[in-house]
Amino acid sequence: MSNKRKDSLEGLGVPEAPPAPETLKEAGLTAGFVNDLLLRTLYARGAMLGRDLAQFLCLPFKVIRDCLKFLKDEKCIEVSGGDLVGEVSYRFVLTDLGRQRAHEATRQCAYIGPAPVPLEDYVEQCYRQAVTGISCTPETLKASFTHLVLREELFNAIGPAIISGKSVFIYGPPGNGKTAIARAIGDFMNSAGGAIYVPHAFLADHSIVTVFDPTLHQVDDPSGLDLPEDADAAVRRLLSTGNLDARWVRIRRPVIVTGGELTLSMLDLRYNADANFYQAPIHFKANGGVFLIDDFGRQIVSPKELLNRWILPLEDRHDFLTLASGKKFQVPFEQLIIFSTNLDPKDLVDDAFLRRIRHKVQILAPQRDVYEKIFNNMCRKLGMNPSSEAVEYLYQRYYEQGRCPRASDARDLLEIVQSICRYRRQPVHLTRELIAEAASTFIAEFT
Repeated sequence: MSNKRKDSLEGLGVPEAPPAPETLKEAGLTAGFVNDLLLRTLYARGAMLGRDLAQFLCLPFKVIRDCLKFLKDEKCIEVSGGDLVGEVSYRFVLTDLGRQRAHEATRQCAYIGPAPVPLEDYVEQCYRQAVTGISCTPETLKASFTHLVLREELFNAIGPAIISGKSVFIYGPPGNGKTAIARAIGDFMNSAGGAIYVPHAFLADHSIVTVFDPTLHQVDDPSGLDLPEDADAAVRRLLSTGNLDARWVRIRRPVIVTGGELTLSMLDLRYNADANFYQAPIHFKANGGVFLIDDFGRQIVSPKELLNRWILPLEDRHDFLTLASGKKFQVPFEQLIIFSTNLDPKDLVDDAFLRRIRHKVQILAPQRDVYEKIFNNMCRKLGMNPSSEAVEYLYQRYYEQGRCPRASDARDLLEIVQSICRYRRQPVHLTRELIAEAASTFIAEFT
């Protein structure tokens, strides 16, 4: 990025789309790298038009024009057709020599796709779109929590945790909304946090690391249309200046959830030995958003080992990734990481580790007034009539007899009532008798 752009963004906390490069130097790539990428692409996909090559590599045609000319002069590619539009419409195909060199390039690295951005550009963009730059007020936050019933003091503890961008530890007995609260924080980040930009891949020490993951990242189309681009429009875009760098994808702030399946290996670069390139680890893909570790303490790996892995990132806001060669490189750790557990924190980690987790939010069993609100909200959601008799029965029969009420009981019990009504082909409704029948199958065995 230019110093002028850097100064204009200073302190704004608002990510700006990276501009399209005008030259190979601005793209942060060497001619040799792009030559090999072009050869591999033609080797894997066959003959392609100049504009299609530019689109596939996500680079303006003028950036790859000299590389195509060099490969043509070297007798590695030839033009098999074209029209009056010019070089951008030429059909390029590999020669025998080109196929030989493409085969050699593929043995070195089999990656084809959007050209990577330099690591330093990725690092700079990460810091410009850090979670600490998000505007969060009680009014904006409540919109993502309207489906939950929370006491004001609990809600007021969540906002500062989001603004700080530090780690959050949510704990308490099971079934009382810890995961729902963590996901609501994620929904707020996703909806109110604005769009950010992630690269398809970046280049670190001559190694390609893929970042954009369509299974985890939600593409954000500012037009809301996401319409396909016709050929003429593509040509105009590829030949014009001032466009956005297509190597970056505009996404909603990511919300990545993992649970008992999390292992230490998932936090390291994933190396494809056959293709000789890397995939970024799961937590790395959460940069700019939320990384939620649900059911913390129930992973195969111990909580202490997991937190040991994050001691440096949690405190210094950066992490280190290691290549197959053993070389390490530094990357940003700019995300809100949330640990959610129904286990006693003191049984999981010691005070030294808890100190590194900035915010602790305890979620207790709901008091009766809160439980009734949750119960009635769920009734309305399922199209049932609220019933004070049903709630009274649950308290008399179970909650006042030793069973701790859970916020999730309302949903679970009412869904059973709904199933009973549908099975009997009768209108979905709620009575004391039906809630008793549902509770006898859901609660009784645990009392």
